[in-house]
Amino acid sequence: MTSTSEPVDAAPESAGAAVEVDPALLEAHDLALAALKEITPDETIGVAAGYRAEAEGVVSLRFENRLGGYPGWYWTVSVARVEDAEPTVLEAELLPGDGALLAPDWVPWAERLAEYQAAQAAAAEAAAAEQTEGDSDDGADEFDDVNDLDASDFDADGSPILHAGDVDGVDIDELDEDADDSDEDDSDEDESDEDESDEDDSDEDEDADDSDEDDSDED
Repeated sequence: MTSTSEPVDAAPESAGAAVEVDPALLEAHDLALAALKEITPDETIGVAAGYRAEAEGVVSLRFENRLGGYPGWYWTVSVARVEDAEPTVLEAELLPGDGALLAPDWVPWAERLAEYQAAQAAAAEAAAAEQTEGDSDDGADEFDDVNDLDASDFDADGSPILHAGDVDGVDIDELDEDADDSDEDDSDEDESDEDESDEDDSDEDEDADDSDEDDSDED
């Protein structure tokens, strides 16, 4: 990431007195970035955007903000050091830049409405274009089978020869198999019903025999 030592807003300690900035603090960009990455994802941090000289030798290093919803804001890291010690981080935060908290310029309603309508029209045209492209693809799919035909698929007069499965997407062979299976199932059910009927008749005959034996015993 490119660093810069350009001051953003140097705050002098007194009128007419220049603020003396420690060069070691201006070069502490790696330290500042490490501190920022502890509070925000790396992709939300932009390039270095200058610095601000604070009181008591503190320097605030600024980085562009890529976080959505905060235009004109900067990631700001305040660094300082005591005597010959290494620079240390005091604060890391997201702060507004000059004018970031001001309302945008007023735009007449007619202009805003025109922009909205133009955006809606563009979206409708894009949707229509996608629909047209989709219909075109569907039409191409319908002719895939036609492209696979050759001379053997046509009669001498040029009329197409129909095969099983070529009539309205219905496979006649499969229909015949389904019909055969259905007939077999019906036949099995009929046989089962006949067996049950025979068993019922046998039970009735046994009951009649038992009744005749009882009558014989009484005589």
